[in-house]
Amino acid sequence: MTMERILSRDMYEGSKRGVVLAIECLKGSSKADEWNGNMLQTGDIVEELKIGGLLCVRSPFKNGKHGVQKLLHTSFKKNETSIQVRVRRGRNEFVELQACIVPNEAAGRKHYMLRSIDDPNYAVGFADRTEGDCLAFQGSRNSRVVCALSKAQLQDGYVSYPWERKMRLLTVPNSSCFLSILLLPKASDRIASRYNDVEDTLARANAWLNAAQAFGVPIELMNVQTESLLTKISGETASATVNAGSFSDLSNLANVSLYGFEDYHGVDIGVVRAVRLWYAPIGGEFPLEIDLKEGDSKLGFAISRTPEGFIYISSVIDDDNNDLASTRSGLRDLYREAMSASKLLVISRVSNQKVLPWMVSSTGAIRCFDTVSLSQKLSLHRHALRPISIHVFMWDCTLAFQDEGIEKFKASTPTAMPPTSEVQLPLRPSNESQVLPLPEALLPRSGSESPVWNHDEPELMTDRDTAGEVSFRFHNFSLSSNWV
Repeated sequence: MTMERILSRDMYEGSKRGVVLAIECLKGSSKADEWNGNMLQTGDIVEELKIGGLLCVRSPFKNGKHGVQKLLHTSFKKNETSIQVRVRRGRNEFVELQACIVPNEAAGRKHYMLRSIDDPNYAVGFADRTEGDCLAFQGSRNSRVVCALSKAQLQDGYVSYPWERKMRLLTVPNSSCFLSILLLPKASDRIASRYNDVEDTLARANAWLNAAQAFGVPIELMNVQTESLLTKISGETASATVNAGSFSDLSNLANVSLYGFEDYHGVDIGVVRAVRLWYAPIGGEFPLEIDLKEGDSKLGFAISRTPEGFIYISSVIDDDNNDLASTRSGLRDLYREAMSASKLLVISRVSNQKVLPWMVSSTGAIRCFDTVSLSQKLSLHRHALRPISIHVFMWDCTLAFQDEGIEKFKASTPTAMPPTSEVQLPLRPSNESQVLPLPEALLPRSGSESPVWNHDEPELMTDRDTAGEVSFRFHNFSLSSNWV
């Protein structure tokens, strides 16, 4: 007598009359198809178990669920975990499942469940039920689906993310391409106790953007938002602001730049509503690497600053006979392209540090970077023979990537250009004072040697700039004597 017939006879002799081995779903499918006809469902009657390639056990099963668990335990210990389950649904419908035997830790020691081969998230177990109960379960499938739907909830979780590696893949490693400027509301009195409304701040943001674009800065508007900043208020300002800022009058509160409230300690707190303007370069940011050589006496370009606080390349030496850093890097030819497009060649970063205007104070002054200190830093790069890494705003997203990118600017054929002393950028007001780098004569000397002044050069004149206490604007420099 074969082993298969012996097991079948033993199972039959020990079975309980009227009780069958039924399927019980333990874990749902990740494919959201546990209710279709191909997946086992709670209430399906187990007809046959095939473990490995030799053992086959058919219904009825000796000792029901307990006997099958012992059989699964024995097979698992022998590393025979492959199992095929055949179940009966209704009277004549049969479904099969290919699975593997795995421990069911939630049920306790020596308890096992079956995990689907096709969907590892789907697992089923066994239960002892009467055949009538199983048929009732199968008949109430639609109601069970509706019940499961009403109870189903989406679960949240966490996923690890390789931030350090992803941030190195940015256009500028570990630095964002999001650009913005924060405009504080303009104070309407000297002690800054009153501010103009939000509409005025929005109008000034609009004017700043329009003026920058008209000047040739290649940027476009991305978004505008209000930003709340906490401030201290006291005295008449506090009483007037707290009373006027009642949240019951939301229509008036929507356009105020300062509103206040009193916390439970009795402290008057003010909220100033600033405006943040988000913008982006039309063609993105383009990196330039300026390599330096021994014997470079100048970089070959000059920088200036727009009234809106942007630093740009204002002039470039156009001389094919001299091996200048600006020519080797392609900066000269990129500058020509900017002029022909009536755009400024705006510097956005130096050594990956943003050098863009970032705030407008309540007095209207624009916080931006100083051209003098930047010129000094560029000159020190030249003296130390350290490469200069800069990023510039592009006005055409295809320009920097056509004809092998920067090689286009390095290898372009020289064209006829006006004399250096006559070079002026388009859209630039004729009465605009040019901000130029610090002359060679102003660089610090070694030891106690004093700066050497060239009396043949025009006189150095300074004029206080509105952007800060240490920023100056230089006048009366001829272009031929003020290169970095």
